[in-house]
Amino acid sequence: AEIERLIKEGLPDADVTINDLRGDGDHYAAQVVSAAFAGKSRVQQHQLVYQALQGRMGNELHALQLQTSAPDNT
Repeated sequence: AEIERLIKEGLPDADVTINDLRGDGDHYAAQVVSAAFAGKSRVQQHQLVYQALQGRMGNELHALQLQTSAPDNT
């Protein structure tokens, strides 16, 4: 819930899905769809998400499998 809140604060239009992979509160998978990602490389997209997480990666958040994409225009 905290991860989703932070991502949505940083990327207000984002559609965020978070899964706790091990149930331990440390290992998550996140799928983030945001128009802010349009035209950006995967690395740039991930950087936007990490910025939104405000330095929590590596501290209280140890592992995050990240999938990012821009919304489909279909």
